[in-house]
Amino acid sequence: MTISWKTRTRRTATKTGGSEMSRFAFPLALMAVLLPIAAVGSAQTAKPKKGEAQPRSLTGIVTFADDKPAARAVVLLENTKTKAIISCYSQPDGSYFFHELSPDVDYKVSARLEDAISSTRTLGAFNPRKDVVINLKLEAKK
Repeated sequence: MTISWKTRTRRTATKTGGSEMSRFAFPLALMAVLLPIAAVGSAQTAKPKKGEAQPRSLTGIVTFADDKPAARAVVLLENTKTKAIISCYSQPDGSYFFHELSPDVDYKVSARLEDAISSTRTLGAFNPRKDVVINLKLEAKK
């Protein structure tokens, strides 16, 4: 008998006729298939539980003083807790929207277009509505 520096994996027969390696390979292969499926399932956005705060959305229309829609106006949304500002442009019909806002935070919203600016409106944390509408009217700077 010669001794080699190379090692060999010894496979022993099991009662089912397979080898010892296959007995461990099956559960590993099963986990390799099931883990990605479970990860995708948990990544789906679930509905908030009862009693848990639901995110809300803010929509509205930006208009000029003569009630014509203001296209491409810059709408600014400020988180009063973190002082972070998010902005978007109004659509050709003057509409704007912000989604997935925290219900526990106050927000300030205003709009600007060239030399016109709107008054700053507040979306309070105590407002119970899930979908809030705040229309903004642009007025010339004084």
